[in-house]
Amino acid sequence: MYHSWMRYFTPGPVHHRLGLVCLGVGLQHGALPPVGPRVLDHHVAVVIGAGGGWYRTPDGRTHPVTAPALIWLVPGVPHHYGAGPGAGWDESFVDFSGSAVAAYTELGYIGSGHPVVPLADTTAARAAVGRIARAARRGNPLLEVETAAAVHELLVALRRARTDTADAPGATDPVLRALARDAFLPLSVTQHAARHGMTPAELRSAVRRGAGCSPKDYLLGIRLGRAKELLAATELPVAAVARRVGYDDPAYFSRLFTRRVGTAPVRFRQCCGRAVPGGWSNEIPDPEHPPVIESRPSA
Repeated sequence: MYHSWMRYFTPGPVHHRLGLVCLGVGLQHGALPPVGPRVLDHHVAVVIGAGGGWYRTPDGRTHPVTAPALIWLVPGVPHHYGAGPGAGWDESFVDFSGSAVAAYTELGYIGSGHPVVPLADTTAARAAVGRIARAARRGNPLLEVETAAAVHELLVALRRARTDTADAPGATDPVLRALARDAFLPLSVTQHAARHGMTPAELRSAVRRGAGCSPKDYLLGIRLGRAKELLAATELPVAAVARRVGYDDPAYFSRLFTRRVGTAPVRFRQCCGRAVPGGWSNEIPDPEHPPVIESRPSA
């Protein structure tokens, strides 16, 4: 015996411009019948929360699936899988597509070189699936947007829960943590690698695996984010901001900032500045300790 609930959607052209669209959602458990062999034209994330089963690759090899686990079904690749005998498994699935899939794949959120991915926990992923299921009620005018937002959330939850990544629950990535700590030092990628006893190629592989980008882009994102904070919250000259975030040449910093942000540092400050003369604090916000906004009872 098994239980199955599923819904499928057909988002319109304007919803596809959101980047990701949800095409279907399902919640199933028990001795479910096997799926496939078949080929799809879109992605599916199959989250196994309890129990176990099997997955068969196109070359005929069978791999065990033990919860908690994730099965990636990708377009154009034959797949064949099923729950094990007896109690079967607890499964939830989300079908999705969109232009943002390519970026998520490049960043390492979708796919990992193997269709079966062990997870540390499925709580956050199942919560995202639950939001899709609740949005799937008949007549919901926000259906496509709500479900699209939840697919983004699901991909983040699955990426965080993977046991083959350094940021799985309970784990830390010492390389990314050290790079973030040293991001404002005027060091090249080669020099950063040497500080960690790594070759530049090893550092690139580690950062790509952990953050889905190159060391240069990872450091640049941290530097430009801090530069924006300094420009918006202080009256420091642009040259001083450049030095604070690791650039001795303010002209180079201004060109880099303009190219990546889309506006010059001075123009960014004019548009986004939040410095209030005579305000209650002259301290630059610490990104590691954001303030807590407490709600006050209404009068």
